[in-house]
Amino acid sequence: MVTVEDVRRFALTLPRTTEHLIHDRVKFRVGRIVYVAFSRDETIMGFGFPKEERAALVAADPRTFLLPRESDLRYHWVEARMAALEPDEMRELVLEAWRMCVPKKVRLEQERAATP
Repeated sequence: MVTVEDVRRFALTLPRTTEHLIHDRVKFRVGRIVYVAFSRDETIMGFGFPKEERAALVAADPRTFLLPRESDLRYHWVEARMAALEPDEMRELVLEAWRMCVPKKVRLEQERAATP
């Protein structure tokens, strides 16, 4: 099981990430773009994800992943049940969501820094 604190520890290592509390919900952003957000009870993590791939993600593991509410289907967004996420899986999802919203130059710098 992953906690908001686990996500926080990882997300805040990513360049340009800031944490915000908006309407009692923890959100991580780059500039004005939210790439990870939690439900008020912190049981669901929403994150940026390519629209064209999300149906396959949800179909592959419906115990973990779910589509966002209908009004949010227009966004590049999907949700995950925190209790079903593994730490490595969470880091991969958060990193990919972050990569979707940072400038290419920042993404490439981070990739170079992460490569041993």
